[in-house]
Amino acid sequence: MPIETNSFSVLILLVLLGFLPLAAITVTAFAKIAIVLGLVRNALGIQQLPPNIVIYTLAVILASFIAMPIMTEIYNEIITEEIEFISLEEWQRAGELAMAPLKEFLIKHTDLTQLAFFKASAEKIWESSGSFTGDEHSIAILAPAFLLTELTDAFKIGFLLYLPFLAVDIIVTTVLVALGMMMVPPTTIAIPFKLMLFVYLDGWSKLVHGLVLTYI
Repeated sequence: MPIETNSFSVLILLVLLGFLPLAAITVTAFAKIAIVLGLVRNALGIQQLPPNIVIYTLAVILASFIAMPIMTEIYNEIITEEIEFISLEEWQRAGELAMAPLKEFLIKHTDLTQLAFFKASAEKIWESSGSFTGDEHSIAILAPAFLLTELTDAFKIGFLLYLPFLAVDIIVTTVLVALGMMMVPPTTIAIPFKLMLFVYLDGWSKLVHGLVLTYI
């Protein structure tokens, strides 16, 4: 029998809001963007600038921008179905509608090797309980595979971004040693040059544009 109480709907909504931060990290572009921005900050040698709140806010904005088509599709599907969220069946139906575009996004941006690993692992780990249904596109399999793919891609990008800044550090250190200025900390001289290089190349814009374009 459907549960027709408003208190039930409020309870479900509170539970979903509690899982929202977890979902924002695991099934969106947030983790990848935040890690890349943090690595760039470390490569520049300025540990406190931009501050963490700026990096995380930018990551949230960009992740929301990338996820906007998915959220719009989910909203349109729910509006079309005219779901009122007053019974358990309607909440389940809304969940099914929300999962379809989300799974499509995760599949598109998940490495097949990671997906195959978690599918094979699920068959072995869940075999005794009978929880595995054979669906490799289950959210329980897609979420960790997608997150691991994002972490791998983030560190690959970070490695490539580190190389030019490492070259600046090496050049500055070599010049200081050649001039006999070994007592001068290389970072003191290298940071202004790295900042000049980053600003001259319009680094933040190119970095953000590149991150967004990886999800097209």
